[in-house]
Amino acid sequence: MARKRVVVTGMGAICPTGNTVAEAWANIAAGVSGIDYITLFDHNLIENKIAGEVKNFDAEATFGKKEAKRTDRATHFALVASRQALDDSGLVITDENRYDVGCIVGSGIGGINSLIEAVMSFVQKGHHGVSPLVVPRLLIDGSSGRVSMEFNLRGPNFCITTACATGNNCIGEGAEIIRRGQAKVMLAGSTEAALTPMTIAGFNNMKTLSNRDEEPTKASRPFDANRDGFVPGEGAAILVLEDLDHALARGAKIYAEVLGYGHTSDAYHPTAPLETGDGAAHAMLFALRDAGIQAGQVDYINAHGTGTALNDAAETKAIKTALGEEAYNIPISSTKSMTGHLLGAAGSLEAVFSIMAIQNNFVPPTINLETPDPDCDLNYTPQKGVSKPIHVVMSNGFGFGGHNATVILGRYSA
Repeated sequence: MARKRVVVTGMGAICPTGNTVAEAWANIAAGVSGIDYITLFDHNLIENKIAGEVKNFDAEATFGKKEAKRTDRATHFALVASRQALDDSGLVITDENRYDVGCIVGSGIGGINSLIEAVMSFVQKGHHGVSPLVVPRLLIDGSSGRVSMEFNLRGPNFCITTACATGNNCIGEGAEIIRRGQAKVMLAGSTEAALTPMTIAGFNNMKTLSNRDEEPTKASRPFDANRDGFVPGEGAAILVLEDLDHALARGAKIYAEVLGYGHTSDAYHPTAPLETGDGAAHAMLFALRDAGIQAGQVDYINAHGTGTALNDAAETKAIKTALGEEAYNIPISSTKSMTGHLLGAAGSLEAVFSIMAIQNNFVPPTINLETPDPDCDLNYTPQKGVSKPIHVVMSNGFGFGGHNATVILGRYSA
């Protein structure tokens, strides 16, 4: 029995560079950073004062005051991106097809804002001060559950949490569900809204964040010799994944095809990657094998590229191990240089940018890459994007806990 082909028929995104896919991509292609000083809270409470915030978003205006209070900011983002993706796909959910449509909406941290609010309220007011809504608001699977309820999706519904590899795992596993015939359509992606004083202080005390606060737009510097850590961000991205035959039967537009998926574990350290990059390299190799393609067929790599000393050096080694000499011929970039690191939402957003790269035959830049690092000696597309034919993109996501996940997306051809 031939393996089912899975295609992307809709996309939605809300992130630091824009509140739609078109807006976000236009800024990414132009090299415009979405990183600035934090406005969500008094940034004088913490040492790191910059982040990639979602801008011009009012949850009460979007959902109504009552509904906005019932769900966490992470879920707000997931609902916005899911609505965009479904509308973009043209798919209509009916009584006849709702059991054929499911969703996987992951998150690295989930409703952390709701948890912090509840703890503070408990300390100040005692048990009567804790909202009865707090548990569904803080659950990591709360966003996936809420998306299924909002659109009445009765197919498979669950949440994946693999730290910063979450988005790629959600897309990869969503595609696998369709391939094995458990659904015809899956909304797959991830969301994150973890910009709080506590979480940023925690990352800062781990020495993983950039301290270049005096120049917010220049702080995220993946692969640069002077990189000093990542910049945290927030947002969500959702893809509509669909069985190819189902998509063709309803005349859907097709953005791309999910060609391959690979994931591994470093089994090494809670936060640091294997210095050799071996685990990440195997995720890429498994994705290539799953796609049935060779290294030379990859036209662009959207790197995990966080801007930390350890990640960027290890990822460079991993790309060389997985792709051999072809690694030097393939343009690479880190869009985190403009969005910051969306943690659990990073992989799904970068999949959207990878698909837009295919659609536009354009490699987005790695901005702020000014000083070459001898340990990072590949082509990271510094400063300005490049036009070139793009048929196949590899997108990497690596997370705390040693999670490695790679997806390969390709231009659809009959």
